[in-house]
Amino acid sequence: MTALRYVYAVCRPLTAPLQAELRGVAGAPARQLEHHGLIAVVSQVPESEFAEEPLRACLEDLDWLTATARAHQNVIDALTGVTTPLPLRMATVFRDDSAVRVMMEKREDAFRHALDRLEGRVEWGVKIFMENPEADSGGDTGVPTETASPKTMSGRDYLRQRRTRTTAREEQWQKVEEFARRLHETLSAQAEDSRLHAPQNPQLSGASGRNVLNAAYLVSRARSEEFVTLVDRTKDDTPGIRVELTGPWAAYSFTGLAGESAGEPT
Repeated sequence: MTALRYVYAVCRPLTAPLQAELRGVAGAPARQLEHHGLIAVVSQVPESEFAEEPLRACLEDLDWLTATARAHQNVIDALTGVTTPLPLRMATVFRDDSAVRVMMEKREDAFRHALDRLEGRVEWGVKIFMENPEADSGGDTGVPTETASPKTMSGRDYLRQRRTRTTAREEQWQKVEEFARRLHETLSAQAEDSRLHAPQNPQLSGASGRNVLNAAYLVSRARSEEFVTLVDRTKDDTPGIRVELTGPWAAYSFTGLAGESAGEPT
């Protein structure tokens, strides 16, 4: 069975070997492929799944996609603990070691520039949710709820109640948006760079509530504890608002490698 080369990331030479038990996609061990002082972290994957045609079909299989994404992320996480990796997009595959080296040769300047810029830095993700928005859950949001059926109240009373509910929802939304704006400004001032991503679709993410802010922040490892403390302090007195912090990740959002960088971590 022909084996292809799956590339997880590019980095500088590691000061310690990869974990002997580190397994990547398809259960294969990850290894280092050196070229001109750069390292591509790769593993072998079967052509029967990762050649162009079968890969297209596999990407439609949710179970396969979930398992592959998890294995890919496990390797990136292991690298992030010991170096500054430049993650490549999931399912970046080449025919053999020579093809990987050709890719590294072509992109060498871009890789070196990105590594210089990101050395010693990690990405933190911050999401803000308006908890249990009425339109999504019907739960207690602080918005007045109807106590009587429209059939048992006058048209005037029903319209008045609807206006009250609409006004309360709008006020609540404005408060959450203002909170998100202020927090993003505060965190951006403490980070070296930031990115705003599109709000998450709750049907896809499975997260409860309405996503108001979905942001990434580039922070030096030395200041990460300070950054986490700053985020934690925002969670004290913000009823109806949920703040989620994720990381530290490899700097997915800041590689600047168009067409090769991975997307946001999930």
